[in-house]
Amino acid sequence: PARLDQAWLAVLETLTGALVVGGRSAGARVACRTADRVGAVGVLALGFPLHAPRASRLDELRRPTAPRLVVQGARDGFGVPEPEPGIAVHVVAGADHAFAVRRKDGRTAPEVLGEVTAAVAAWLQTLPGFRR
Repeated sequence: PARLDQAWLAVLETLTGALVVGGRSAGARVACRTADRVGAVGVLALGFPLHAPRASRLDELRRPTAPRLVVQGARDGFGVPEPEPGIAVHVVAGADHAFAVRRKDGRTAPEVLGEVTAAVAAWLQTLPGFRR
């Protein structure tokens, strides 16, 4: 994790303006751990790995002071966090950690992508300093 954070911070130091950081799975963890250090106005966590074997990562999700959006599959084996102040949660029905759906769920990958995109776009509009 320390190396991931270090590399991420080196890239972010080259950017200016209002910044929303995010990632999927381990990248979401990195974004949460580094958001305050780069002054992010928001954190997007796609497929946040909430529960690892014998460990919870809820403290990492709670760490940033900026608003957070967690987009999580309902069948994610790492669990689904509960919404709380500063943390919005969008649950994708039938999806797993990688947002894959089964045929029996009656949804296609493009439909899931559309849902995720719409949820993120709506959340971005709520952030202070975000310009479309």
